[in-house]
Amino acid sequence: MRPLRGILLKLISVLIFIVMASMIKTTAGSVPAGETVFFRSFFAIPVIVAWLALQGELATGFQAAAPLGHVWRGIMGTTAMGLGFAGLGYLPLPEVTAIGYAAPLLTVVFAAMFLGEEVRIFRIAAVFLGIVGVMIVLSPRLTVLNGEVAGHREAFGAMLVLGGAVFAALAQVFVRKLVKTEKTAAIVFWFSLTGSGLSLLTIPFGWVVPTVPQAATLVAAGLLGGVGQIFLTASYREADASLVAPFDYASMIFALAIGYFVFNEVPTWTMLSGASLVIFAGILIIWRERKLGLERAAQRKSMTPQG
Repeated sequence: MRPLRGILLKLISVLIFIVMASMIKTTAGSVPAGETVFFRSFFAIPVIVAWLALQGELATGFQAAAPLGHVWRGIMGTTAMGLGFAGLGYLPLPEVTAIGYAAPLLTVVFAAMFLGEEVRIFRIAAVFLGIVGVMIVLSPRLTVLNGEVAGHREAFGAMLVLGGAVFAALAQVFVRKLVKTEKTAAIVFWFSLTGSGLSLLTIPFGWVVPTVPQAATLVAAGLLGGVGQIFLTASYREADASLVAPFDYASMIFALAIGYFVFNEVPTWTMLSGASLVIFAGILIIWRERKLGLERAAQRKSMTPQG
């Protein structure tokens, strides 16, 4: 295990995904979200396949012991991606990032509901705290009684992103089931493949012929998505998940910087305070998961016969 290397790889992956999101944001007003999902998923495949080949895991990547599980994960993940991409056309990048932090909180809830995972009072309190933070971020967007068109548009965008977080959490529940029977390579590969196929179902809803700059941007976003997935996977090979997971929240720093310097988006104190609360709650949950994991490991060790 090389923890510092793992942290560095995780930070690189987080930066890559934020850059990818900012590139997609530049096309969000003119290219439908379903079409964007296709570019993001399809052009990630060559990168992932090449990586699997270099790792000697190409055969593993094609093996699927639970095909239906991959399909359900693909439906949930692709829907989450589409809603999130659509939301980028309505809201500032840091705000989309902050609302997206609801996903790991909701994963705790859904894991208890659908997987029967035990959730004690500490995690329940942390989830509640995080949801309060999300509501603080959302609160300005839900005040649309003034009848302004911009207000209604932003409220719609906020609901899109929140819906994306719900489906992202559901996707993570399916991933938790898949990891019991599937290799990481298979999960990564089949998600990109199913995402590409499912996105084609949105063609009747109005795809457009992108301009050359738009097409280049979307292809680059897809390639970056594949590269980001590789760095993300590599980070968990170098260090414990409980160590690198909190660095997901570095995405807020990157989003604030890109939003300010590229899109002239100035964050509000409401958004920053709500995001801080969500981040704090997320880190509490990660810390608790790590502590419980260490306790379970100690119990297993104590039950192992000593020779």
